[in-house]
Amino acid sequence: MIRATRRDGATRVRVRRPTDTMVVLGSGSQPQLELNLNACRADGVPIHRRRGGGCSVVLDPGNVIVSVVMTGLPFGHHRRHFDTLTHWLIDGLTCIGIPGIRQAGICDLALAEKKVGGACLHRSRDLMYYSASLLIAPDLDRVCRYLKHPPREPDYRRGRRHASFMGSLKAAFNTYRSLDPVTGIETGRVATNLRNALQPPVLACTTERDREISQDGATPTAAPARRRGTRCPARSVGPQPCESGSA
Repeated sequence: MIRATRRDGATRVRVRRPTDTMVVLGSGSQPQLELNLNACRADGVPIHRRRGGGCSVVLDPGNVIVSVVMTGLPFGHHRRHFDTLTHWLIDGLTCIGIPGIRQAGICDLALAEKKVGGACLHRSRDLMYYSASLLIAPDLDRVCRYLKHPPREPDYRRGRRHASFMGSLKAAFNTYRSLDPVTGIETGRVATNLRNALQPPVLACTTERDREISQDGATPTAAPARRRGTRCPARSVGPQPCESGSA
């Protein structure tokens, strides 16, 4: 995905569902501070390190991962890009029938006071990579087993343990019924519908005006997010039946 965008400059969006459970460290994470290493080793869970920042996370088949890669952006303005991409993803979730999600902290997605998603950003020269993990039906027992309390946290967490802080979109929307009267929101179906709904986001690009403003030492005005021809799936996750399938 990154190689293809480096080659042709096109913005790409990828939606996938992990096939296995893994622990992913942030670019600056220290395993001994953030992980219960004995539990990870005992269970043989793989440990990876991502390019983006943030603390360690557990990914499993109950998550949906949304990634965006693009080029041609001026370096910096990370908070502005986080805000734009977070609201782009929230719009996509609303489009497929999962409303009520809000931005919390810098880059979390929350429903009420529960975290239902988190994101990270990586910049390299003019390339930007954004990745968000959505907690559709996460295995919170594994999260509690593998992760220590993080060394830093957003204000809205208020010291809560993982099980009290993290939510599940499947549990939150368990009154919805789809093809399976028990499943309700199903991880693979959410991945499929998001893949159909999300169009490449448009962020502020490198322009002569951006360069002039940056040289003056001012911060360029944020460009409004817009989705080009965003289309909602004909059948959304919710009371109506949806397409089945997984990433």
